[in-house]
Amino acid sequence: MTAELVRGQNHPLPHTRLEIRVSAGHPVVAAVTLGDDRGRIPGAEAVAHPGSAALPGVEVPRQAAVRHRLAVDLEAIRDTVHRVSVLLALPVGGDGPVRFGAGAAPVVTVTAPDGTGIADYTITGLDRESAVVALELYRRQGAWKVRAVGQGYEGGLAALLADQGLTRPAELAGGIMEAVARGLSRSVAAPPPRVPDADRARQPAPAAGGGPIDYTHPSRRPAAPETPPPPQDPAPAAAPAPVAGDASGWSMDERLYNQVWGMFEDLARTTAAYRSACQFAESRLDQELDRVLSDPRSRIGGAGDAARAAAKAKHDELTARAQEALDRDLAQLTAESEVVEPALPAAYARWDSPVWQGYRVPTEAPMAVRLGDLHLPERTGLRIPFLARLPLARGLWVDSGRGHSEAAALLDTSELRGLALDAAVAHAVRLLAVHPVHRFHVQVIDAAGAGASAFAPLVEAGVLQAPPAAGAAGVSAVLKGLTERVDLLQMALRGGASDDLPPGLDTAEHLLIVHDFPHGFDDRAVTRLRYLADEGPAVGTHLLIVADRADAAAYGPVLDPLWRSLTRLTPVPDDHLADPWVGHAWTYEPPAFPVGSGVLRQVLAQIAEARRQGRPSPS
Repeated sequence: MTAELVRGQNHPLPHTRLEIRVSAGHPVVAAVTLGDDRGRIPGAEAVAHPGSAALPGVEVPRQAAVRHRLAVDLEAIRDTVHRVSVLLALPVGGDGPVRFGAGAAPVVTVTAPDGTGIADYTITGLDRESAVVALELYRRQGAWKVRAVGQGYEGGLAALLADQGLTRPAELAGGIMEAVARGLSRSVAAPPPRVPDADRARQPAPAAGGGPIDYTHPSRRPAAPETPPPPQDPAPAAAPAPVAGDASGWSMDERLYNQVWGMFEDLARTTAAYRSACQFAESRLDQELDRVLSDPRSRIGGAGDAARAAAKAKHDELTARAQEALDRDLAQLTAESEVVEPALPAAYARWDSPVWQGYRVPTEAPMAVRLGDLHLPERTGLRIPFLARLPLARGLWVDSGRGHSEAAALLDTSELRGLALDAAVAHAVRLLAVHPVHRFHVQVIDAAGAGASAFAPLVEAGVLQAPPAAGAAGVSAVLKGLTERVDLLQMALRGGASDDLPPGLDTAEHLLIVHDFPHGFDDRAVTRLRYLADEGPAVGTHLLIVADRADAAAYGPVLDPLWRSLTRLTPVPDDHLADPWVGHAWTYEPPAFPVGSGVLRQVLAQIAEARRQGRPSPS
């Protein structure tokens, strides 16, 4: 049965040789881009379009038409290609509409070479757009899937190509439209079966009742077939077992990083598709019930009851199909998570991972660090690591306020503040642990001394740059020293004079932990803190603030830019990480050391020993 996709939904592909059929109420131009695992295309040579209709594994039509057939052979596509995007655009200068919203919604169908439907997608919701990414075929865990995209572009084909990373997109878009204007209208036939050259002459001609097509030249066809044709595709194979590191990248760390973000994207998309399908089912049910109630004939006999029952049955069928697709995708992601999580290096691993038992201080910094976990309500047990690229582009703010979290509502103020400080220490220890010694330093401002017990392991291990600064004088001294350092590094960076820095200036990355902000801060100290938040990350100076925003309410809107410049984290699970990509509110779960575990002191002891030796321990 052909799967009816909604925007964001994916579906497995049981075949590697496919036809993609396009039907629109007006002529459209069809093209295909071949991108990497992030959907980026290297250049114009990765675009199949009417002026260059064939690429390895792909062929597209040479003219605008109301109906198209595109041929795809996924086994013939280069190994570097991870996404095959199907594009539709309105031709320029014709008599047709100039925006998709002015005509019938295009329908895109993926079929097997024999015409058996696999998935179709009606691209709804378009208005002023004149180009759209209709579908994408993408590799996942060694298998191919199709995803309904429906991303439109008011800027047309040039804007679409630019979004996929093409340089000089307007030039290629113009060339495509010129090729359409002078090309001959035709459709692309399905690709022939992949058989050895010596066997191609023995392909049978089509029978009167249908059958395989003979693609050999008519003068070379034999009178009768000598052997039966080979099967066009093997039976659909079971989904391959997930493998850790099954993503692109130069190193295992990079492959795991890309795989984790691939899991995040898949969970976001499959959940968005499920929610969209359920909303569609509810909307359809409401419309059908309204029609029943507005028809006087439904009030006679049992016609109304039958119509309502039929509408409810269709609703239940749609939601059941959506749930089935969600369960399938979540099961695959759960299996992948169970394989990936134990393989993560220390920078990406949970604190209860066995990797910490063999921890050694690294000789180089990783590309990212884990700040916690993310999950959605559809499967709370499926947690995706929340990885942030290094060096940090933004400071961190551990919110010790109550917020809107249900978990926070069950705790009193002192408990929340204690958990927030513990979370901040966990983040700081992680950052210390994943950087080489003497390349990452930590300083602490604890103006009231309220965090002495939480900071005690850092103090005792001797991993702090100096004892925690207390009182207004300590706050002023630390901020003054860091702002002067940032000033010097900024001037050297802008002037290209890094070699002229003062001798002995510490160029390592710095993390400043500010506990119980704004206690001990005057107006000048607040100004310096805002400066560090804005200018510090570019030269390796980062903030980690533990604060309740309500405590700083006396400053009014002056501090709004500070809060916006920081990544807000919480000490308890909270649905606050907004995803502008698909609109989800992700539940963030903070990192925590296992109860009774000695991993904190073990890691700090390794860092302290490496510092005493004055060199990194071997990794």
